[in-house]
Amino acid sequence: MLSLPKDNFTGKNEGALLPNSPLRYLTASSVIGDKVVNSKGENLGEIIDIMLDINTGKIDYCVIEFGGFLGIGIKYFAIPFRLLQVDGDNKRFIFSESKEDLEKAPGFDIEHWPDTNIHFDEVHGYWSFMGDD
Repeated sequence: MLSLPKDNFTGKNEGALLPNSPLRYLTASSVIGDKVVNSKGENLGEIIDIMLDINTGKIDYCVIEFGGFLGIGIKYFAIPFRLLQVDGDNKRFIFSESKEDLEKAPGFDIEHWPDTNIHFDEVHGYWSFMGDD
């Protein structure tokens, strides 16, 4: 029989204060709002939503808000989750593309979400191609 820690039955943490070390799990609410930077540390925006593949139960894409000023000129991108690296020390994600590459990438505006099945399949192919450089 599986032996579970007492915490699982009492609801009181009696173990280590950082049981998620090394980092393995994140809540959706802790990811939404996280900053995204490139490997140079340039700000690429923030995660505003998470797209789940209902067939696999895994995160497929993060929707990233990029650019704009006072709500004008903001563009949204679907970035495959596998292309984002967690920077746990700084509570952010790293996306190893340049700002210029992101500006040229297919995106959408918040008032006109694309047909997600078609758009995300096309975006997946786009970022796969970009990764071949």
